[in-house]
Amino acid sequence: MFRRREAVPFSFVAESDRFRSNVTPPPSARVTVPELLGRTLVGLTVVAGLVGSLLLGLPALDSEQSPAHGKQSEASQGR
Repeated sequence: MFRRREAVPFSFVAESDRFRSNVTPPPSARVTVPELLGRTLVGLTVVAGLVGSLLLGLPALDSEQSPAHGKQSEASQGR
């Protein structure tokens, strides 16, 4: 049987750790003032929503607060 020689794939794998690209990546775009203000506004909105939900949710989680009315129904008061 004849053996097929595959020099290209194996040589490419062997040299892949030494491969360097000559293409430089594009420079990163600078953040403009409106983008910075928009990101700040979105961040503040998220934080305000979390704080507001915490402030509105804490009274519902308070276990020491007694209910305003009794647990008996009006139908059972006549008995």
